[in-house]
Amino acid sequence: MPEAKLHDGTTVDIEIHGSGPTLLLPVNPRPVEGPQADEMRKWGADPALGHSLIEGLGDAFQVVAFDYEGHVLATPKPDTLTPANIAGDMLAVADAAGADRFAYYGYSWLALSGLQLAIRTDRLSALIMGGFPPVGGPYAEMLRVTTATHEMSLTAESTPAAPRASTEPGDWSSVEVSMTRAQTQQFVTLYRELQGFDDRAAQTRIGCPRLCFVGSADEIDYDERWGGVHVSMAGPITSRRAELEALGWDVRVLEGLDHTGAMQAAHVVPTVRPWLASTI
Repeated sequence: MPEAKLHDGTTVDIEIHGSGPTLLLPVNPRPVEGPQADEMRKWGADPALGHSLIEGLGDAFQVVAFDYEGHVLATPKPDTLTPANIAGDMLAVADAAGADRFAYYGYSWLALSGLQLAIRTDRLSALIMGGFPPVGGPYAEMLRVTTATHEMSLTAESTPAAPRASTEPGDWSSVEVSMTRAQTQQFVTLYRELQGFDDRAAQTRIGCPRLCFVGSADEIDYDERWGGVHVSMAGPITSRRAELEALGWDVRVLEGLDHTGAMQAAHVVPTVRPWLASTI
């Protein structure tokens, strides 16, 4: 199995499926099993999401799958998970896969990582951002959320959390922080680095075809434990759709879906596959 050496000297495994134009897909290619899978299902998540995406795309494209999120959680980079280093890691994956040109699809923070990649390389044949707006991104709000998460991780290390009643999917206030201080610090580092980022001005630096999509109900309210902020992923895309299209973006709004719903393969594949097939 090929592997890529990342900016901190660690390595991430790569799986290559199918043939055709190359698509970098930062997902876990192996289905999650056991209690973790059960917990994911409670929240409406698919424990086999990466596998499902590969199955849905691998007959038309050469899919280069690598679990980047799983890697940074297993091997935290508290001080070095910066936009530039993430972009460098993605290029290292492409190099390890032997791909000079490639498309990229990422969802949520891995979507914003794709934007950071696109403004740093001319090797992209296409960029797809799901669940994060290309313009008007909630960088300040996400810094508050990740800072609060980091503070809770410090508390959790010394004070075990009291049991909380089970809640409905989407009730982010019910989530207990189980990550370590190093795991949470790396996302503080990422969003702190992005505070001066002008995503509107950055659009002129993207040289490839681009698609963004979002669930129309992708609006997340965090209570005071998480900084008391409202994170809008859908709003900047739906309210600025004409502007985005004028900037060269193809835009898709998936009606009625929230952040978790819009990331499922049943919605992603019909959105991404035909667009990519007609683009690269």
